[in-house]
Amino acid sequence: MLYPWQTEDWRQLMALRDRLPHALLLHGQQGIGKRDLALHFAQALLCDTPLADGQPCGTCAACHWFGQGNHPDFTVVRPEAMEGGDADTDAKADDGGGKKKAPSKIIRMEQVRALIEAVGIGTHRSGLRPVVVYPLDALQHEGANALLKTLEEPPPATVFLLVTDRIDRILPTILSRCRQVALRRPSQQAALEWLKAQGVADAPAQLAQAGGAPLTALHAAEAEELPLQRWLVGQLATGPSLDALAAAEQLQKLPVPSVLGILQRWTYDLLALCLGGEAGARYFPGEMAALRRCAGATDAHRLQAFAARLVQHRRHEQHPLAARLVMEAVLMDYRHLFQRQPA
Repeated sequence: MLYPWQTEDWRQLMALRDRLPHALLLHGQQGIGKRDLALHFAQALLCDTPLADGQPCGTCAACHWFGQGNHPDFTVVRPEAMEGGDADTDAKADDGGGKKKAPSKIIRMEQVRALIEAVGIGTHRSGLRPVVVYPLDALQHEGANALLKTLEEPPPATVFLLVTDRIDRILPTILSRCRQVALRRPSQQAALEWLKAQGVADAPAQLAQAGGAPLTALHAAEAEELPLQRWLVGQLATGPSLDALAAAEQLQKLPVPSVLGILQRWTYDLLALCLGGEAGARYFPGEMAALRRCAGATDAHRLQAFAARLVQHRRHEQHPLAARLVMEAVLMDYRHLFQRQPA
């Protein structure tokens, strides 16, 4: 299915249908449905009797196989942590020595090798073979180079549908071999109507904190960590009174990316206020009093430097050596924003 805000994105893909490139790179903000759009397009490419607008019929044999996850000409590559529902899970895998390890959050080299082997043989139904890879930025350097060689000499009838939130992390050589398709963020009205239809309470606040991304807002509203995320916002609102060590202890159940994301959004709002932004807070409009109080206790120069350090932390957020130490360091760094500078 398509989300209500993806009508124009679908038309953009359909305009390419007759002269389809061997690789499409779908990129845009996280949480707007890029992955689902890629999967829907892949199903449409395989459908025996597509609808007038190019969407899959949902009833033919090809659509049935696709829905069951066993179409012989469809391949999807994603991190192990996204297997089975495409969400992080607590399931553990055996590493062969009796110890349990968490599912990988990166696309492993073994997966890329399996993909290259799979596309090296002919299609089973003499049609197209769509390959969806997401998120593309989860590829490590070795795997990215291996995929690059396949993109340089694409197998016949194969269409790569690559998906990323972070196009800045993709190798320029890969970018140069793809047709880039920028997907639109939905309007606030469309996103709010959809969230309310999903039964999300306080949809405006959830959407604001998600930066206008409705799927991110829905996931946050349904997440078990929501009370802890709200608690973190309350701690950030204390500014110089924040007990960084105690907060890091309390936040151990939250993933590092979640903590860093909240910190980034909070810092953005602080910086906007420090720079005299008249529009107010973008992400936390309900915390304006606390934001003004914190913004008045620091300055734009320190906030900009802190924001840059957060970007560095996010580059390694999926595999920190010690999650609690990362949280302690970042929260102590945040508290230092409000210390008086020597004259």
